[in-house]
Amino acid sequence: MKEKFTSPVYNVRPIPIEKIQANAYNPNSVAPPEMKLLYKSILEDGYTMPIVCYHIPETDTYEIVDGYHRYLTMKQHKDIYEREGGCLPVSVIDKPLSDRMASTIRHNRARGTHSIELMTNIVAELVESGMSDAWIMKNIGMDAEELLRLKQISGLAALFKDKDFSHAWTAGGGADD
Repeated sequence: MKEKFTSPVYNVRPIPIEKIQANAYNPNSVAPPEMKLLYKSILEDGYTMPIVCYHIPETDTYEIVDGYHRYLTMKQHKDIYEREGGCLPVSVIDKPLSDRMASTIRHNRARGTHSIELMTNIVAELVESGMSDAWIMKNIGMDAEELLRLKQISGLAALFKDKDFSHAWTAGGGADD
């Protein structure tokens, strides 16, 4: 019998910001005007969405999956830090790294833009860790053309291993060869 799923948002907890760290794979960026708007939003409305993190029990730290810019806002603004008692609202997900990367991308794509270079790095890392094109497309919300473009940009031959390509053209050969 399948266990009942409970969304992590029903277990939001205050975590001291000193225990929270950024991940190394987030390709999302926010322009300065939007960062000012985010600060104003948090100042006026408070934190209305938790930071999504993965708990690392060995160090009792929390790695951000989603919410880096909300975290950054507290780190950069003493008034927010003091009002919130130095804690951020956190919901914890327990997933392997490839699934956390996919979660980060899904969260970001629903509302922001991405750095092509960092997206290319993520795709390369997912392919190198054994994730199939179908898995990447399904879990990150890419179509086949976008995935192919990112692989091409990376220039990594390993991303194309085990793929069949047309033999219609050969180097030095003519159309009638």
